[in-house]
This record gives sequence, structure tokens and C-alpha cells, in this order.
Amino acid sequence: MNDLEEARLEIGAVDKKIASLFEERMRLAGRILDYKKGNGLPILDAAQEERVIANNISNINDPAIQEYYVLFLRDMMKISKAYQARLMDGMKIAYCGSPGAFAHIAAHSVFPQADIVPYPDFESAYKACETGEADTAILPVENSFAGDVGGVMDLCFGGTLYINLMLDMDVSQNLMGVPGARIEDIRTVISHPQALAQCAKFITDRGFEAKECSNTAEAAKQVAAAGDKTVAAISSRDTAALYGLEILEANINSSIVNTTRFAVFSRALNKATLPQTDGEHFILVFTVRNEAGALAKILNIIGSHGFNMSSLHSRPVAGPLWHHYFFAELEGCVSGENGQDLLRQLDTVCDRLKMVGSYHSLKI
Repeated sequence: MNDLEEARLEIGAVDKKIASLFEERMRLAGRILDYKKGNGLPILDAAQEERVIANNISNINDPAIQEYYVLFLRDMMKISKAYQARLMDGMKIAYCGSPGAFAHIAAHSVFPQADIVPYPDFESAYKACETGEADTAILPVENSFAGDVGGVMDLCFGGTLYINLMLDMDVSQNLMGVPGARIEDIRTVISHPQALAQCAKFITDRGFEAKECSNTAEAAKQVAAAGDKTVAAISSRDTAALYGLEILEANINSSIVNTTRFAVFSRALNKATLPQTDGEHFILVFTVRNEAGALAKILNIIGSHGFNMSSLHSRPVAGPLWHHYFFAELEGCVSGENGQDLLRQLDTVCDRLKMVGSYHSLKI
């Protein structure tokens, strides 16, 4: 046997070992997907992929081979994601609206292989996930121009789901009408209240009558069905093509920067233990005792633990008059010792305290 034949035999033996390890790795990738599905997390986690490379590069002693090992790892992770995508078939994502709505676009961008299921309102989409009818619900929580979506915050306070991911989506609102309509023909515009608020200056300047609708895609659907040249919808560009409408004027939102944050809800709290990374946040909802300085005590505890509060919202509690709960977003890692001590101390001064979720934001 010459050197070539011997080397080929040895490669064959190594390949056999690699095949066994490959099969084991793919099974583990399936387990990771099960966790992600249960926690409403997408397949792609770019930060984790970089950590895998950084943690494994030192396993290669030969510097000349290290760069090829990086390529090997990237290909392996690409294959794992493709396998996970196949396993994700049948996953159901609940959203509020109709096909073409911004929530539908957001859901499809993060879970492209999943079944995206529409519901008529925020509560029914939320409840679908709570009961197990859907695996995940994607709902808007805030717009950079029109403010927070109070109904979804109320579900966070009263419901049982957790937020494990936030999606930041640039939103472009468009005026659309039936074929042949001109902007001069329009008298009435229909859309979701948030979309109307985002385009308030445009609507006012042109003297249009604004009518509210359950969601932007439903508005486009209604305009298409009515066939009235005097009525237009404000919605995404996708809905125009979907319902056979024409864009009369694009990008009509009052602010050039118009971003909507969508929360990805699931029944399980993400408890994956990863090193603290930039951009980590968590959400608390709580009520305070009816006594002087009660809120100040809570804010002081948060400050003393070194957590920056990026936002604080107050919402009325259904029931007793003038009672409110607070929705707070904080920067940092809550799973560490400092974060857990924060929760313990807050629990002693809050009437009610709930950790809604710990998350990173994903730009889509």
C-alpha cells in the first residue's frame, strides 16, 4: 500500500467518525429548536454563532488550518439552520390583522417556515398562544411616533405569556385607493388608529375624514371590496399588491423615523444561561402600595442595583378607580445574582410584581 492509499484509508476512518458526530450534532440542533419554539425565539441567532466560533477556534493548534475551521463551522451552522427550518414546519404564529398587515410581515420575516395565523384583535391572538392553539403570538407594543399600544401592555399585565424577543421594524405608511382613483378624489381614509396617528399631519393637511379600522390590512381589504374612488386606505405597500389597490402617495407618515416594536410572546420564560451581552433588556410590570413615596422606593431599589430604566409607562388597572400599574423596561441582565436580588427586594415593596420577559431586540 502506497502513501496515497494509506492516507485515503485514514480519511475514510475519520469521515466515519465525523458522520457519527454529525448525526449527534443534528439531533442536538433539533433539541435546540424545540427550546426556541417553546420560547418564541427565531432560528437565527447571529450573536451565538459568533460565540461558537470564538469559543472553538482555539481547539485548532495549526494556525494555517484555523481559517478553514472557521469556514467549516459556518457551513455546519448553515446546515443546522436548514435542518431546523424543516423541523419548524407546522409551527403556528398568531398575529392581529390580515395578510399584508405589518404584524404579518414581521412574523414572516422571523419565522418564514411557520404557519402565520390571523386573529381579529390583540386579545384573541394573545389567548391563542396562552391556550396552545398557537405556539407564539407577535403583537405591537410601541411606535416611535404614535406611542405605546396600551391594549397589548394590558395583556402583559393581566396575562400569563412572556416576551423573549423584540422586533424593531421600520414602518412606511402609504395611501392607496381602487384602480383609477386619484388623490384629488379621496374624501375618507380608513386605517388602524395607530396608523392614523402616524399620518395625522398628512390627513389634516388634505382635509380627509379619518375612520378607524381593526388593522391596516383590513382597511385595504375594505377599500378594495367597496370599489369607491372617494375612499382610501393607509397601509403597507404589500397590501396594495395583495388586494389590487394602487399607491396614491407613498411614505405619508408624519415622521421620517417611524419604527414599530413587536413583542414575540410565548408560554415559557427564556432561561437560557448566556454571558451578559450588550442590548439585553427585561420588562417588569408592577403595582405599588397606596402610600406616600411608594413608587420612589421602587425606583430607588432599581437605581441602587445599577439598572438603567429605559422607559416607564403608567396604565389604569381594570376595576378600582384611579388605580394604576406600571410597565417598566430596564437595561441589563436580570438572570445574574444582582438581577435576582433586585427582584427579591422589589417583591417586598410591590403589591404585585411580574417579570414579563428578558430579551434582545432584532432589527427587521
